[in-house]
Amino acid sequence: MGIDLDISTPEGWQAALAALRWQMELGVDEVIGEDPVNAYDLPERGAWQAAPASAAPLPQKGPEARAAEPYVPQISAAERAAQAADAAVAEAVARAAAAGTLAALREALAGYEHCELKKGARNLVFADGRAGARVLILGEAPGREEDLEGRPFVGAAGQLLDRMFAAIGLGRDNPDTERALYITNVMPWRPPGNRDPLPEEVAMMRPFVERHVELAQPEVIVLMGNVSCSALLGAKGILRLRGTWTEALGRPVMPMTHPAYLLRNPAAKREAWADLLEIQARLRAR
Repeated sequence: MGIDLDISTPEGWQAALAALRWQMELGVDEVIGEDPVNAYDLPERGAWQAAPASAAPLPQKGPEARAAEPYVPQISAAERAAQAADAAVAEAVARAAAAGTLAALREALAGYEHCELKKGARNLVFADGRAGARVLILGEAPGREEDLEGRPFVGAAGQLLDRMFAAIGLGRDNPDTERALYITNVMPWRPPGNRDPLPEEVAMMRPFVERHVELAQPEVIVLMGNVSCSALLGAKGILRLRGTWTEALGRPVMPMTHPAYLLRNPAAKREAWADLLEIQARLRAR
C-alpha cells in the first residue's frame, strides 16, 4: 500500500524522510509497484518511457528550526547487538539467582527465550546422575542422541564416559553419593550440526552453570572439552590444560579431553586414564 505525502511543505518532507528511513531499517532495498508487470507485454522502450519529472526543490530549514529539533543518537547494528547480548545475560543472571532448587533451575532454563539454539532443539537436556555426588562432570553440548532422549552423554561418547569412570568406581546410576556422578552440560540445547557453541551462547548459559554447580554441591568438577573450559576457566586448549588441577567456583577442577575426542584418537586414552587416577587420588585424600 503506498503512502501519499506532500513534500512541498516542511512537515510533509520530514514525514517522507522518516518513512524512507523506517523502510531502510526494515531492509527495503528495492521499490516495486503494487501490481505485477509482464515484461513481455510492454511496448518498445521509446513508446512508453515518460520524460523525467522535474524534481521539486526540497524545503530548507533555517538554523533556528534545526536547533529546536531533539538530538537522536544514532546506534549502529553492532551496538544494538551488544545491548541485546547484555540484556540476555542479565536475564539469565536474574533467572538463575531466583532458582532455589535444581527443579526450579530446570524450569528457569525452560522459560529462557534468548538462546536461539532452543528453537531448533527437540528437548532441554538438563542433567543426569545423582545430585549431591562428589563429582560433577560438565560437558559441552548435547548431540543427536542426547537431544532425542533429553539426557546428557547417552551416545557413543557417553557410553565411553561411563566405562571410564566405572574403572575408578564411579557411576551415574550409583545410589551412593560417595560413588555417584552428576552430569550436565554448558549448553542445554543441541547446536545445529553439532557445531561448537558460540561465545555469546556460552555467555548466556554461564549464570545457569554457576547456579547449577552451587545447587548440586560437588566436591570436584571435571571439565570435558574446550567449551566447558572456556565457560568456567575462560581458557581453551584442552590438550594443554588437561591433567592439571585448577580451581573454579571455589572448587577443584580437572580438565579432561572429551570422550568424543578419545573415540577419534584412541592413543589419547592413556592420558585420560592418568587423569582418572588423579581424580581418584584426589577423592581418596579428601
